[in-house]
Amino acid sequence: MTTDQVATTSPSPPRGPGGFRDEPIRTTIRGLGQLFITLGVVLLLFVVYEVYVTDIFGAQKQAQAKESMAQRWATSTPATSDPPAVPTTEEDSGAVVAPPSDAQVVDPAERTRTYDTQIGQGFANLNIPVFGADYGFTVVEGTTAEDLYGNPGHYDDTQYPGELGNFAVAGHRVSKGAPFNALGTLNSCDAIVIETQQEWFVYRVLPMPEEAAGWNAAARSGCADVAPLTGAYSGVVGREIVDPSDYAQVLPIPHVDATGPEAVAAASQRLITLTTCHPQFSDRERMIIHGVLTRTYAKTDGFVPAELSEVG
Repeated sequence: MTTDQVATTSPSPPRGPGGFRDEPIRTTIRGLGQLFITLGVVLLLFVVYEVYVTDIFGAQKQAQAKESMAQRWATSTPATSDPPAVPTTEEDSGAVVAPPSDAQVVDPAERTRTYDTQIGQGFANLNIPVFGADYGFTVVEGTTAEDLYGNPGHYDDTQYPGELGNFAVAGHRVSKGAPFNALGTLNSCDAIVIETQQEWFVYRVLPMPEEAAGWNAAARSGCADVAPLTGAYSGVVGREIVDPSDYAQVLPIPHVDATGPEAVAAASQRLITLTTCHPQFSDRERMIIHGVLTRTYAKTDGFVPAELSEVG
């Protein structure tokens, strides 16, 4: 090395904290930070889509099911037994006064289902008055993912409204229309009103597990025809939280592992069962609501069950 070369050579700068050796670490940290931000945005968009956007689509599907059923009802007149004679009067305007509720009461055992159902097609309206006067959903046949998008769906191997056995209906609690979002707020004796083309069926939620032992039907309105079930129905209560695989809840006699015509023939109660995921935003468990049929009305023009006014 010459003298000139030595004279022009400078020492390397110190490599302390913040020097170029830290650059790979900083680059990695920045990359991870950007990745986490991107994942967070994607997750947020997914949640917004699942919870809000699918509700919009679900509402559209429910509106279509409701409109389609209304059109079928308007253009078909299935054969049925004549409704009971109803005393009516006419006002000066010529409008017919709606008949009183008692005049419309019929024995469900004397009613025969005259309608057929098709998978994905609506056949009844479900009303839960304590959820508000505007709460009402058309129930479709079937419980596939497509059937339940926007609609409560009937377990197609269970019974139909008013029949001996178990009329079982599933629905989403969150997203896709969420018809059963508020199911956890139901109390014993709350009315669940099912409207078919020819009848109104009023079910009431059974006593809750903690209420059965000291049940007092006179303690609250709407409970006159509700009592804890006994015999084969012991343990069937207003609300249960079960494993998602517990299909026994929708059998003709819940908890009794029997299916088919013999199981239906053994049934002595006319039940409704509503099922949904539990807790909210999770499908880890399933919430079950059981109700018992307390009143059946024949449908006539101008008649609306008084139970529909039991808003919360």
